[in-house]
Amino acid sequence: PSSPLWALPEELLLLICSYLDAQALGRLAQVCRRLRFLSSRDVLWRRIARGCLNSGFTQLGTDLAAGIPVKERVKVSQNWRHGRCRRETVLKWKCKQVASFSSSFLMPWMELDGEYLYLSQAENIQAYHLCAEGTGLQRHPQAIFSGHQEDVCRFVLVNSHIVSGGGDGSIVLHKIHGSYSVKFSAHEQEVNCVDFQGGLIVSGSRDRTAKVWSLSAGRVGQCLHTVQTEDRVWSIAISPLLSSFVTGTACCGHTSPLRIWDLESGQLLTCLGTDFHRGAGVLDVFYETPSLLLSCGYDTYIRYWDIRTSTRKCVQEWEEPHDSALYCIRSDKNHMIASGSSYYGVVRLWDKRQTRCLQSFHLSSPTSSPVYCLRFSTTHLYAALASALHVLDFTAS
Repeated sequence: PSSPLWALPEELLLLICSYLDAQALGRLAQVCRRLRFLSSRDVLWRRIARGCLNSGFTQLGTDLAAGIPVKERVKVSQNWRHGRCRRETVLKWKCKQVASFSSSFLMPWMELDGEYLYLSQAENIQAYHLCAEGTGLQRHPQAIFSGHQEDVCRFVLVNSHIVSGGGDGSIVLHKIHGSYSVKFSAHEQEVNCVDFQGGLIVSGSRDRTAKVWSLSAGRVGQCLHTVQTEDRVWSIAISPLLSSFVTGTACCGHTSPLRIWDLESGQLLTCLGTDFHRGAGVLDVFYETPSLLLSCGYDTYIRYWDIRTSTRKCVQEWEEPHDSALYCIRSDKNHMIASGSSYYGVVRLWDKRQTRCLQSFHLSSPTSSPVYCLRFSTTHLYAALASALHVLDFTAS
């Protein structure tokens, strides 16, 4: 355009354009090449992206997907909101029947790490390379991590290390790039859950204990604390501040199923919630920040806790519409929550700013299976069921 406005320095043009919304920026991009380039700058889309679902920005503004143009993430975010995606089953495996969460067998768990997806299958954890374009995985795993005598229950991937808990009561530590591995006996019964941060491992077991383990030089596998939870431990997570950890238990007694413990001393710090029902066990927990925590489980609710305001009552909760237990939960650390339910392979997307479920996806056909684990990037969601790995590709228009 010949208007003197467009002869202004780029800094001023960016300031003017920063007041435009997504629709106006899209129209501006159609004017000419210069404005198309200008209106695509990340600095203009960052404010818009922070209000979108799963655009890679946390509540605090941290960019978790640096390197991907923010404008493109905003466009894909609309697909998440409206449920527009392509579905595909990318892996299948043989499975035995399991009756409930009380059995640890054949409940696949997974982690995403850049170009790789790590998936537990029976006694092993397999690393699959994600295809550069599209939804698929390479047919054969690039690496296999073994060491357990029974099935892997859960594992975490932190700083190029895999820490897994197994049905044999042991914990195994693998270094991804190398042959280094350590195995030690941890619990009398299966290790249902583990977490690893700051050189410490925390584990929870069916034997009604949670334990803290050292990984420092000369003390690898040494138990620092044993916490008597008086109930089976289904989920566990270390706080981002590395000062405490939370346990989610089966709630078979009269104690809150969600408790926070001091990492250094192993002492109980606080119980979350006062209104809980017998059997309302917590199956998954997820820290968003040191003070914000999500939980889900048998009582069919997702609960959002802010320990700065209250430990007696959650600040928000969402009920699963079909009264199904919730096996797993994940968030983008901003507005979106994804949950996996116990019936019919249902994955749901939630917007924290709304009370009702945003989108639902039924994945298990023809047989019903819980969604045992789910993980997502800004473009894809992966869901592990009893006999298959499903992927939803939200880049599809």
